[in-house]
This record gives sequence, C-alpha cells and structure tokens, in this order.
Amino acid sequence: MNNNLQVWLNGELVARRDATVPILSHGFSRGSAIFDVLGVHPGPNGPMAFRLDDHLKRFTNSAAFLEMELRYTTGEIIEAVKATVKANDIGRGIIKILAFWSEEVITELVLNSRLDVAVFAIPESEELVLDKKHTISACLAKWRKLHPETVPVGAKACANYLNGYLARKDAVSRGFDIGILLGTDGFLAEGSIESVFIVKEGVLMTPPLGRVLSSITRRSVLEAAPEFGLTTVEKPITADELLSADEIFVVHTGTKIEAVARFEDRELTAPGPITTRVMQLMDDIMQFRDERFMKWFHPL
Repeated sequence: MNNNLQVWLNGELVARRDATVPILSHGFSRGSAIFDVLGVHPGPNGPMAFRLDDHLKRFTNSAAFLEMELRYTTGEIIEAVKATVKANDIGRGIIKILAFWSEEVITELVLNSRLDVAVFAIPESEELVLDKKHTISACLAKWRKLHPETVPVGAKACANYLNGYLARKDAVSRGFDIGILLGTDGFLAEGSIESVFIVKEGVLMTPPLGRVLSSITRRSVLEAAPEFGLTTVEKPITADELLSADEIFVVHTGTKIEAVARFEDRELTAPGPITTRVMQLMDDIMQFRDERFMKWFHPL
C-alpha cells in the first residue's frame, strides 16, 4: 500500500509508515481489535460515504458487544473520516476504521483503558480493485461458522476473521474462489467476508440475523429490492436449499454484488435474471441515478 497515504491516528494525521503498534500490543498479540469498512464514491459535488451512519453504529455496537470503550465519539470519528479523505484526495475507495489497544502486554488479558482509533482512506488501485464485474465459484467450507454463544458474531472483531480465513483457505486449496460456511446448526451462515443470497422461484432469500454479521450491503439489498418489485425473505436456509438454488450471489462492501457461476459441482446461470436486476439496482444507487436512496450517502 502507498506509504505516502496519511492516516488519522488518535487525533493526528501521520504518514502510513508511522501508523504502527508494538508487536506485543494487546490488539496485535491478543487480537483485541474491532473495525469497520465502508465505500467512498465520487459524487456530483465531491466524495460521498455510503451509509456512514450505519457503519459507525455497527462500529460502536461492536465495541459494546465486546465491553470495550472507544476513545472518541461518533461525531469525532466522522470528522476524522472527512479529514483523512481530504488529506488523501480520495475519489473511489474505501475507509477502514480500526479500534485497538496499543498497550504492550505479556500475560494480561483484560484491560480497562479506552481503545485507540485509526482511520485509513485508501483509494482504488491495481492492488485494490473495487466494483469488479465478474462471476465467481464457491463451495461449502469444511469449517462451521462460529456459534453465537462462543463469541458475539454480530461484532466486527478482527479475531472473528480467523474463522473466515480458514474458510477461504479451504476453498482456494480446492480450486474455488470463496467458501460458504454453514452454522453449527447446519443452516447457511455466510462467507469469509460475504453475505449470501439465494434465489428460488423468483424469491430472494438470505439467512436471518443472529448467527451472521449485520452486513450493511446485505441490509441495503433487502431494503432496496422491494422498491423494484422483488420479493425478499430472511429465513433459515438448509444446505439442500443452497445446493438446489436457481441463483446464488454474495454481497460485500468492495464489490457489492458477485454472482456465483459454479457452486460445488453445479454450473449456474450467472448472473441470473434476478441477480442481474439486483446488480442493476445497486449500480443505479451507487451512481446516484436514483433519488430515493440519496439519503444513504454522506458528503465528505
């Protein structure tokens, strides 16, 4: 990543190379860190953040789930995002907000201090390719999604992503792009960083909250699709329903919608007719072609 980027770290803009923590920091050695990621889009009058308020609400909820205290208020973090985007002259890109303990520890497990906060504004580049328009392959991961009684799966906690890492590693080793996790209850959960939708008989279906992350892109699809005459259902989805789906697509911040062309040994039409409509409606929203959804954007 470009070392010339400026990072907002605890109230100051510093060079990316200087935005570091000690190796023995609690956040690094114990995995006690949370984060959130959102998109920045070039709007008619400058850069616009997609659903910034919702992302920051999830960010503060992540801290609350883990009984951590942030060093800064939501208002202060919004100003930090604006300052970082301006300092790096971002058009299309992403914002990554991290909160962590930088204090060095040897044996301590629980700290009572407030979390440090860093804000990264990263422009699209050859390394960071956003809004890709291609299909992907997917498989059922051999691992199961973390059970909500073991850790709060609604928290966007760095440590939780070891689960996603293992699912992706398993998929890639078997020749697939992504792995899809079932829960310990046997029902569909999510991918490593993706929320999963299936289409059966023209109806969009996705797992309910409780065992999956509250994805902002997932919520956006569920809120926007009915406005375009599409039926959506949040329900437990069995592995058999996933395996026999008419269409499958996944959503996440970077690309928004990715159609699955191969799932296990099945070839699917991708994007199928419903997925195509969802991709078009999300593209219209992101390109500011639909006034109904302008409220989702925050000027920076």
